[in-house]
Amino acid sequence: MPRVALLVQYVGTGFHGWQSQPGQRTVQGVLEETIGSVVGQPVTVVGAGRTDTGVHAAGQVAHFDTPGTIPPERWAVILNGRLPPDVLVRQSVLVPDHWHARFSARWRRYRYCLYTDRSNNLFTAPFCWHYYYAPLDVPVMQAALEPLLGRHHLAAFHRSNSGREHSWVEVQAVRCWRQEAWVYIEVQANAFLYGMMRLLVGLLVEVGRGNWSVAEFTSLWQEERRQEVTYAAPARGLTLLGVGYGADVFAPGLATMPLWTEKMEY
Repeated sequence: MPRVALLVQYVGTGFHGWQSQPGQRTVQGVLEETIGSVVGQPVTVVGAGRTDTGVHAAGQVAHFDTPGTIPPERWAVILNGRLPPDVLVRQSVLVPDHWHARFSARWRRYRYCLYTDRSNNLFTAPFCWHYYYAPLDVPVMQAALEPLLGRHHLAAFHRSNSGREHSWVEVQAVRCWRQEAWVYIEVQANAFLYGMMRLLVGLLVEVGRGNWSVAEFTSLWQEERRQEVTYAAPARGLTLLGVGYGADVFAPGLATMPLWTEKMEY
């Protein structure tokens, strides 16, 4: 059967995460139900990453094997006419039958957004952590991120019950910057641990407040002191920006967003 890759966006607010779960509304579940209604039989959709409850995606990637004669490039139009308004398929393409949305991926990229103005903003609130309790020292937060570059055992930012046997991650790029009232944190890695970004951001904010030094932050994760990482940043501020492969799968510029903008203010 032909294998079709999907470039998917979703607003995570109304979903219990990506992965199908009995009795819960999930992105995978909605996609499988919608595709199944088109082909008239059950279909399994495989995603590149399993986002948590409330986490958004600007460039999630998934694949499914489809019976029938529908051209792969038509699936985006067909699905968007049936999917709920909080899910969108940006493009659908044919991929080789050995290609895998998860195992063929070389990197994932996440962005966390904090909104620091004391007065909240209705139109950005679903996508940001409204954090106005204390000033954040963005250059210090950036300095704390930089030692994470490379391959490390990040058990300090790994929630239990993930099913993964180890906590090794290759962090490929990091950046923290401010634009007016917004503070952004981006991390690109070959893979992400269960809960990693939210636990990382929760502690990084304490560095920005001055409650932890860069050295203390670094020694904590290097010494794998998971018990001291007690708070996870809210899910609504986190977005899966994109997933990268060895060659372009989707139209150039469609599948990913810039790792960081050219204009940055500290």
